[in-house]
Amino acid sequence: MEIQIKKFHQLSLDQLYQILKLRMDAFVVEQNCPYPELDNLDQRATHYFIEKEEMVIGYLRVFEKEERVAKISRVVCTKQERGQGLSRELVKSALVELKSNSYFQSIILQSQEYLTDFYASFGFQKTSEVYLEDDIPHVDMKLSL
Repeated sequence: MEIQIKKFHQLSLDQLYQILKLRMDAFVVEQNCPYPELDNLDQRATHYFIEKEEMVIGYLRVFEKEERVAKISRVVCTKQERGQGLSRELVKSALVELKSNSYFQSIILQSQEYLTDFYASFGFQKTSEVYLEDDIPHVDMKLSL
């Protein structure tokens, strides 16, 4: 399982299409949540993804949210690959890269409430109470570097 790490301009058109389709399938269709998935953040993000038979099956992105603060978002796997540890490997890879970069002081993310233990296993701590975003319970989390 090889994790690819690319800037937006390095993605092939097929990779970009597959990433956007994976995100739309999971976050919009599966969760029955119409929201603007295309948010103009992809162009400045670093994209971490795993391919299997030339199809993107796992993904996350990282971007600078504010000065010295990185944000991890859009962590997703295909339905068929869930439970295989892909998200864990993607998050680990992103954390290794972010920790090796002395610029960032912290990493933030918005976790769906049921995934807070998953992110806590990496050292993230809750920084908010539960709130609804698109009718889905979320919690803000932070990891200080």
